[in-house]
Amino acid sequence: MDWNWQVIFDHIPDLLGGAVLTIQLVVISGIIGLFFGLILALLRLSKSWAVQILPFLYIFFFRGTPLLVQIFLIYYGLGQFEAVRESFLWEPVLSQAYWCAIIAFTLNTSAYLAEIIRGAIQAIPVGELEAADAIGMSQWQKLTRITLPRAFGIVIPAYSNEVIFMLKGSALASTIALMDITGVARTISARTYTLMELFFAAGIVYLLLSWVILFGFRLFEKRMNRHIGYVPPDVATRTIP
Repeated sequence: MDWNWQVIFDHIPDLLGGAVLTIQLVVISGIIGLFFGLILALLRLSKSWAVQILPFLYIFFFRGTPLLVQIFLIYYGLGQFEAVRESFLWEPVLSQAYWCAIIAFTLNTSAYLAEIIRGAIQAIPVGELEAADAIGMSQWQKLTRITLPRAFGIVIPAYSNEVIFMLKGSALASTIALMDITGVARTISARTYTLMELFFAAGIVYLLLSWVILFGFRLFEKRMNRHIGYVPPDVATRTIP
């Protein structure tokens, strides 16, 4: 097999153009999914079984079924219902592959993030919550000043992994004719008969995006958890006899 480097160099701008769409899908669905994931996590932590049941079923479904199936159900399945086709959301949103992909990614990642956030909240030391109660904080004050800031500090590493998984899962958007990185690589390789070269280049683009995401989260985690490992100056300079 003759390896054609020239076809890679010629189509790098096309792959980078697909990367823009990939980044849009990941960023938009990641932000919205984090918001919904937080709500689901708080509902799952409720002491009432009646409040927990719907979030539990939602999380069970979206974690237990393949993302590809979810994309197809939203993009192809919703159009089978006449009420959906006649709704005001059909033309601007539900008939568009772009928005269907974002909806599917958002619903999927929010289910995973809900469990990640729930675990982070439960990992907060009980003493910190008891201290908040001792100084008379209300439930809202304790949630916004203690629980959520501490939980987000704990959740950052797991959240960065989920974003990477979402980045790789975004390749499935090409199955509904979106020209993301994978879609561009598949289209060009079908035209030039250079499948290995184009998908190798696409893999490199995904790898670079993953590195940028991990590096950004590493800096963010260092900023959020800067209190960890802090040593007071007098302790740091004290000598042991």
